[in-house]
Amino acid sequence: MALLSCLNRNCVFAQTPPSPPTPTYPRMVGYLGVLHPLMTVDEHGSETNFSNYYVVGFPIGLNLWKTKQIGFSVEIVPLIRAQDGTSRVANVLFHPGVLVNLGHDFTFAGRLAFETSGRYGVTPVFNKIVRHGQTLNYFVAVPIPIRFGSDRPTSATIGFQFGIVF
Repeated sequence: MALLSCLNRNCVFAQTPPSPPTPTYPRMVGYLGVLHPLMTVDEHGSETNFSNYYVVGFPIGLNLWKTKQIGFSVEIVPLIRAQDGTSRVANVLFHPGVLVNLGHDFTFAGRLAFETSGRYGVTPVFNKIVRHGQTLNYFVAVPIPIRFGSDRPTSATIGFQFGIVF
């Protein structure tokens, strides 16, 4: 009886908040980040960041998602090197690539790499959205740059990156 009475009076019940709108494709997002190369290995051994010098990069990019599963990304990364009391832009990286949505907020980026230092190569990147916001998402990533050229031995680096997607 109370239910019928409530229906006649237009009672308001707690509702589940509306779910975010389903994105339409193609879809473009931008991002900014901070990159810390951690360790580089080549035929001469290994070298770690934070020991005799400090290198930090600032990835700036656009992702164009063609579908929910696949997209294209272009990224530019200025890298600053601080050593012996001075700092400078040591390198700028042009980093186009293909994005693959792995589900559960994981993305794989397979990138080509072209550096102003003369080095080139590929960079597989494993990315995870760690926090969803109303207008921004926060991510962490592990890039593994593999580089060739410029009369230096082939090298592989592991890094840590974090940032925001908007």
